Amino acid sequence: MAENENGQEKTEEASAKRKQEARDKGQIARSRELNTFLMLVASGIGLLFLGKGLVTDLEILLSDRLVIERADVFDAKSMLRLFMDSVHFGLNSVIPMLVLLVVVATLAPMALGGWSFSLTPLTPNLKKLDPIKGMARLLSLKGLMELFKALAKFFIVGAMGVWLLYDRLPGLMVLGNQSVEQGLARLGEDLMWVFLLLSSTLALVVLVDVPFQLWDHSRKQKMTKQEVKDEQKESEGNPEMKGKVRQTQREISQRRMMEAVPDADVVVTNPTHYAVALKYDQLSMAAPVVVALGVDEVAGHIRRIAEANDVPILSAPPLARALYHNSELDAEIPAGLFLAVAQVLAYVYQLRRYELDGGVAPEFAADAPIPDDLKRDD
Repeated sequence: MAENENGQEKTEEASAKRKQEARDKGQIARSRELNTFLMLVASGIGLLFLGKGLVTDLEILLSDRLVIERADVFDAKSMLRLFMDSVHFGLNSVIPMLVLLVVVATLAPMALGGWSFSLTPLTPNLKKLDPIKGMARLLSLKGLMELFKALAKFFIVGAMGVWLLYDRLPGLMVLGNQSVEQGLARLGEDLMWVFLLLSSTLALVVLVDVPFQLWDHSRKQKMTKQEVKDEQKESEGNPEMKGKVRQTQREISQRRMMEAVPDADVVVTNPTHYAVALKYDQLSMAAPVVVALGVDEVAGHIRRIAEANDVPILSAPPLARALYHNSELDAEIPAGLFLAVAQVLAYVYQLRRYELDGGVAPEFAADAPIPDDLKRDD
């Protein structure tokens, strides 16, 4: 079972954040055996298809390109030109093979862990020079796996090499009876097939190494229960800090809400349990807007501010409950309460006219119609 530096067991699967952090540091699953296998097989296939052309070009380079006219021997420019022509010819011969190897060398590491570019692995780490930890790595599960792979490659490749030599020995024995050109061609073809077959035997090692590297990488990324909790706290925020933030937000919201009460047109109450402050401007609003609402202590604070600023306070328990439970702060009231609120505002406007001009005092009907789906009995 994997453990962290504090000796705690890593029993939990790595989170997406842990996996991304590891990838950013260049810590991804890699198999050197897979990379080596792909490079060798690609080289064998390349030699199989391009080998004859390479041999032919090499023969031309060693024969025709080394034939120099007597006049060119005494001309430095001619010698330089011939040299550059030979270099150019040689490069043209090997470029297809080089391109193949470069492409495979680039794509092979991506076959297992995908693309990842990081300079972190290049950072000097003095801990890697610790001889005690070095011995521990040699005796670790991964160290034993490396030993097993080395022995497996030795025996598998060795056994295949012996079998190929035994199988092709009769053909090799008759090469002396052939012409130099035929003998070299046959020998080159045999060597290419032997190289390709020997490289292919490493597939057995790859079939063991790739699952092991994936498993070992997943094992190293596992987290302890404490690390999971710490990451959740980090991503979600400290509960105490979040509580303080929410409390501060509520205080700011209530302060802003209380500042809007003096400008309200009316405050509808329960009369003591709920309080909802409404404002309506015919020129800028399509419907009345709730500028403050609260229950218990907050409701009492709304009533006190309204009284201090001469904002009318009307007791309409069913309407106050319906407004509180079905409205949002700084939003228009529900359409089902338009009629009831219109009656309230009409009374407020009549009350203002009475206070200015006198006459018959208006009476407020507290039994404003409330739709059944908006009624609340609490």
